[in-house]
Amino acid sequence: MPVTAPQFLDKILALSEKKMIALESKILFVDDGSTDGTWQLIKQLANENEHFSGIRQSRNRGHQNAVLAGLMESIGKFDITISIDCDGQDDINAMDEMVAEYAAGNEVVYGVRSSRETDTFFKRFTAESYYKLLNMMGAEVVYNHADYRLISERVLRELARFKEVNLFLRGMIPLVGFKSTSVYYKRHERLAGKSHYPLSKMLGLAFNGITSLSIKPIRIITTIGSSVSLLSFIILIWVVVRFLMGETVSGWASTCALLTFIGGVQLICLGIIGEYIGKIYLETKARPRYIISERTYQNDDR
Repeated sequence: MPVTAPQFLDKILALSEKKMIALESKILFVDDGSTDGTWQLIKQLANENEHFSGIRQSRNRGHQNAVLAGLMESIGKFDITISIDCDGQDDINAMDEMVAEYAAGNEVVYGVRSSRETDTFFKRFTAESYYKLLNMMGAEVVYNHADYRLISERVLRELARFKEVNLFLRGMIPLVGFKSTSVYYKRHERLAGKSHYPLSKMLGLAFNGITSLSIKPIRIITTIGSSVSLLSFIILIWVVVRFLMGETVSGWASTCALLTFIGGVQLICLGIIGEYIGKIYLETKARPRYIISERTYQNDDR
């Protein structure tokens, strides 16, 4: 943040000089319940310059909830909101084109990586597979887009009507609709902090996105279950016929293999069904998706 905050300020001032945004525009930092000195730094920035402001969550609730908190906080205050991480990887100069696309009539502008040439083969392969898997499973996402985007206030007001607790904004915002487009940029090396999305978390986010936005895995389970049941029924008929003919099957290997296979399929199916039941359980509780404990400014709307 100490590295990127001046860059954000310079961009705000540059856009206002071009008359693309108002000079009163703000930079809002979201502290996701950090335990270091992040909140003190945000308060210091807010005291030093009127363009900086911040909110702090009562505890860490995850990246998606933090982004949502910032987006919801801007409703009623600004015409457009651009969400971006503070690590400096996303090119802030793409904001110029984003604002221009908004002026041209687009209410959602997605920031999309133009290439992954700087990634390792493993990182590129897993990332591309991640987006393909999401789309294949029925979660509508923009390829190579994360959470760098421009959203109009009208879209945010409609997004606020989505009440689900299990958040996957990359898939939720396309569901809102309205005219949208994409701008492309090259991603830089990380300027600050370290990645909080290793492969395990990426897989977790992908699975959360699939199960939050699509019932296709349940339909796949139904197809697998029907296929396995049909196969088992055919084998049963074959076994009965062989028994009546007095030609019983000797050996236990084939029987054990079949039972193990069916048992494994059943456990996988139960696991996926359990995931959906768990999400239903969390949704029915209707717990708040974020709780703001502190602000650097007086909020007149709440």
